[in-house]
Amino acid sequence: MTVREYHNLTIRRHTKGGIPTLPFVEVKEAILGKTYELSLSFPNLQTARELHVTWKNKEAPVDVLAFPLDDTEGEIILTLAMARQQASNYGHTYLQHVIFLFIHACLHLKGFDHGDTMEKQEQKYLKKFYCDPS
Repeated sequence: MTVREYHNLTIRRHTKGGIPTLPFVEVKEAILGKTYELSLSFPNLQTARELHVTWKNKEAPVDVLAFPLDDTEGEIILTLAMARQQASNYGHTYLQHVIFLFIHACLHLKGFDHGDTMEKQEQKYLKKFYCDPS
């Protein structure tokens, strides 16, 4: 397991490989604030499948889940293998899709539900933090 600790952000990868180099801290602070305590976990496919069954009663592995623990603390589960599989469906590179899913989850923790308002917020943050694939 790979772990990185930042001020108010802990990232854990439970699969092989390193943690993607993306602006997780900057996105988290822009959307949730500097004092928000966030845990970001990258599970393996089996754990992602189990979480999806437990929380959404769906059999396939989950791409991303957001769990608000209270107004100042939450957890995001983001499955890198699913991000890799889905990226081309959205016209994204792998890293672009990872940051999109992270932004999406942070907005859920901020209180947004799916719909036009959330999509406008996603576009705002994607424009600011979208990764250049080069």
